[in-house]
Amino acid sequence: MLKKLKKALKNQSFLLCLVLLLALFLRLYRISNPIADWHAFRQADTASVTREFVKADKIDLLRPHYQDLSNIQSGFDNLEGYRMVEFPFINAFLAIFLRTFKGLDLVLFSRLASVFISLGTIIVLYKLVKEISGFKTALLTAFVYAVLPYSIYYSRAVLPEPYFLFFSTLSIWQFYLFAKTKKLPNYIHALLSLVLAALLKPFVVFLAPVYLIIMWQFRRNKIFQDPRVYLLPILAFAPMFLWREWIKNFPTGIPVSDWLFNGNGIRFRPAWFRWLFYERLTKLFLGYFGVIFLLGNLFKKGKDFYLYAAWWLAVIIYFIVIASGNVQHDYYQNFILPIVAISVARGAIIIQEKLNKKIALPTVILIFALSLIFSWRQISGYFNVNHWEYIKTGAIVDQLVDQKALVIAPAMGDTQFLFQTNRRGWPIGFGIEDKINKGASIYVSTSYDWETKDLEQKYQVIEKNKDYIIIDLKDKKP
Repeated sequence: MLKKLKKALKNQSFLLCLVLLLALFLRLYRISNPIADWHAFRQADTASVTREFVKADKIDLLRPHYQDLSNIQSGFDNLEGYRMVEFPFINAFLAIFLRTFKGLDLVLFSRLASVFISLGTIIVLYKLVKEISGFKTALLTAFVYAVLPYSIYYSRAVLPEPYFLFFSTLSIWQFYLFAKTKKLPNYIHALLSLVLAALLKPFVVFLAPVYLIIMWQFRRNKIFQDPRVYLLPILAFAPMFLWREWIKNFPTGIPVSDWLFNGNGIRFRPAWFRWLFYERLTKLFLGYFGVIFLLGNLFKKGKDFYLYAAWWLAVIIYFIVIASGNVQHDYYQNFILPIVAISVARGAIIIQEKLNKKIALPTVILIFALSLIFSWRQISGYFNVNHWEYIKTGAIVDQLVDQKALVIAPAMGDTQFLFQTNRRGWPIGFGIEDKINKGASIYVSTSYDWETKDLEQKYQVIEKNKDYIIIDLKDKKP
């Protein structure tokens, strides 16, 4: 038995499977949570596209809709509820399953889909790093990606990011194999993955330095003379540009995005450095101590060092260009997860090699453990459901109110409350008469504020208790 165990522990595939099982186990933490945790507004918007596909007579990929009819995101009244951001092929894929298996819970199924695509990312990262740096670094990279608290949370969030990371990393791996072997299947896989990544997030363009350094490292293969490498960006980004041109026909569904670049003028200011390199990278990702492993990468050069350095260059360019977006929302840093995992793993191995053999392994384990502990202290609150009242009240609305009713569910513009009602409408109050004229028929609130009191005096109350009030805006009191 002991011999079999020792043999198994030497089996590379077996060790990777153990890492994947660990990753799966960790990502099941609070997997049944409703969409009311960290960045619930963005998750609600993503999930509602899937839900609208499920409700629709047919799935129209070119005209995705969601719950929010307000002018908050685009600056225009969006009474058709268009949602023109990422090309919704993931939402459509999930919706097909949900339409086929009607007993599936949309939120739980969406979370599980994110989990399993993140396991795919771990496999791809392992394969890529094994090609570049060898088995030891590859396995440790997979392990780091599996256990980083930031990675755990966002790998089970209902967002496009888990899929973007899978396709973008898959494209790099396949392009590396293509540059090495010049085989057509690798080229096609790299191209298709890049197409899908770009349709989800145009930010994949910032990974260009990685592709360029791969080409440079395989220049002896005459890769620069291969016309396919020059066709790759054209073919990969053409669908994204077509999609971006198409959505211009629906300006009410395009969120304002100019602010992402430097809308608040924060680029290169002290706050930009602090938020991105201290608050996010140092504290959130690495729990302070993990930075030691990043620095460890500087003590060993080599072919892999320059490829990973190019990846970090891509990160820096991304931070510089999307300055305000990165500071405003920490989910934008999903982009850097793969290279952070790689760098932590590589740095840990280098530090272990440099230290005295007696203290090397315990020191690395201690540093990594402290990193996880302090990072978890930053991330643990992300899993909390902060507004259970939205969940309970939304379920009541879903029971009592007509399926086609348009609802006003004030949450200061946050769409998570509206999402829980399973209705389209407005996530903010004010201008109630105008909203009624546009079709609003129900007002629901968990806050008995001045607006609620005023509406209660004017319209019939469907149901009221100490936790919520539901008002019929089509039934005026005499």
